[in-house]
Amino acid sequence: MNLLHKFLNRTDFADYDDFAKNVRFSVPEGFNFGYDVVDEYARIAPDKRALVWCNAAGEEKIMTFADISEASNRAVNFLISAGVKKGDYVMSMLNRRWEYWVLVIACCKLGAVIIPATHLLTAKDIVYRCNSAGVKMLVATSEEDVVEHILHALPKCETVKECLFTLPVEGFRCFDECMNAMPAELPSLPRPAWDDPMLCYFTSGTTGMPKMVQHNFEYPAGFVFNACFWQKVVDDGLHFTAAETGWAKCSWGKIYGQWIAGSAVFAYDYHGRFTPTDLLPLISKYKITTFCVPPTIYRFLVKEDLSKYDFSSLTHCTTAGEALNAEVFKQFYEATGHKIFEGFGQSESCVILGTFYFMEPVSGSSGKPCPLYDIDLIDDEENPVPDGADGEIAVRLRPHQYGLVASYKNDPERTRAARGGKYYHTGDLAKRDENGLYWFVGRKDDIIKSSGYRIGPFEVESALMEHPSVLECAITGAPDPVRGTVVKATIVLAKGYEPSDELKKELQNHVKRVTAPYKYPRIIEFVAEMPKTISGKIRRVEIREKDSK
Repeated sequence: MNLLHKFLNRTDFADYDDFAKNVRFSVPEGFNFGYDVVDEYARIAPDKRALVWCNAAGEEKIMTFADISEASNRAVNFLISAGVKKGDYVMSMLNRRWEYWVLVIACCKLGAVIIPATHLLTAKDIVYRCNSAGVKMLVATSEEDVVEHILHALPKCETVKECLFTLPVEGFRCFDECMNAMPAELPSLPRPAWDDPMLCYFTSGTTGMPKMVQHNFEYPAGFVFNACFWQKVVDDGLHFTAAETGWAKCSWGKIYGQWIAGSAVFAYDYHGRFTPTDLLPLISKYKITTFCVPPTIYRFLVKEDLSKYDFSSLTHCTTAGEALNAEVFKQFYEATGHKIFEGFGQSESCVILGTFYFMEPVSGSSGKPCPLYDIDLIDDEENPVPDGADGEIAVRLRPHQYGLVASYKNDPERTRAARGGKYYHTGDLAKRDENGLYWFVGRKDDIIKSSGYRIGPFEVESALMEHPSVLECAITGAPDPVRGTVVKATIVLAKGYEPSDELKKELQNHVKRVTAPYKYPRIIEFVAEMPKTISGKIRRVEIREKDSK
């Protein structure tokens, strides 16, 4: 039993053409995810699983939709008692704690705006976010380093009235205790309007200070395309997306579309350094049915002996966040029998391009446009580019655009640029082939211009990833007195390999064989780890800045 029929005319399609031409999507009038999904399941299927949570210490918690509904009602009553009202901003730093799912539904029902933030924020990050958004309440995990950063930040957080933690911390109220002390019956509350702000993400900030991406109450509905057609979640199944709750990937894969489609979501809570292989025993233990992790994790997994693990419960595997290298696709398929279905999108959107379940994955391709959006590839003058040419992935704006950024908070100029013209510009480049498949090229800012050539980093990175010595790599442009800019590879080596001039030469020759020779990296630097954002994305801008000094 699921609620997809309230949003889609059908869910079974023979192929992409059938899907693109015949899918019909609508959102119920006055839609509110808390009332119309969580509470509706609690009414018609109260024992249906919603959340399967466990942590590295062996604790476990399984919550039904009736449990989530009741707990969120109690949380609403607590928020009201604490002075939080419709339109106020509540920031969470809950890592993968089960309380996140309760808090986000409570805010949705009340009309408060949730700001999901990573538990990895430093005091400076917390101050910036709280003051920029006018945060009224902060709810966080009680992990020691999180508490420490918050304690340093709070004196400078001008609008925060109260901070709570998931376990008792001296001088602060405990969120769980406060919530559980409240009644489970909701007072009469006006429903927020569809275009009221519901959720606000601070982006990763790979090129500058994070911007505030604001979504409205229709935003969750767009994720039925993610869950149903890309991730192919199973009704009464268990979906796992590897993301903590502070990132947009959580909205993509850990709550909205999955619950609408009737799948429970799985959360593995840990603190400290993540070991990708920790996930592998959990797949068989909890009978995870659908699986979505970023290419970074797949890169680590294929370096392991996957024959030791049981993948029999899995029905579908997906990836997003970065482009997937073809060699990783090949190795994972050979080891598990599962092909990886790639998707592309942003914090500002639902899935924009995807290899949908009725399509045959082509390794390295991002698939085809999601019918939720009208997609063009355009040049700098907003003219469509022909097949085979690099173009920016752009969304042609409709009068009513589900799932796309509603505004950038406190930034009307950026909002006008995003929503005031013909297109929403993603800033990402791709090519379209003669079969209509899209191939990711790279961020527009990452394109390398060397000796008259335009070189996309992803193609060179993919070539390097085919070599067994390469665990991770980043391609950037480095200054050169003759050519202006040359291709540089920054590489993290796999276990068993050591840096050497001989290995550099071998890697350069490998790239020359695999792709056009002019694209080979003239500079190779071996590093112990990549500079990354706190969301795990490689900061190529940091490599470029270091090389330009």
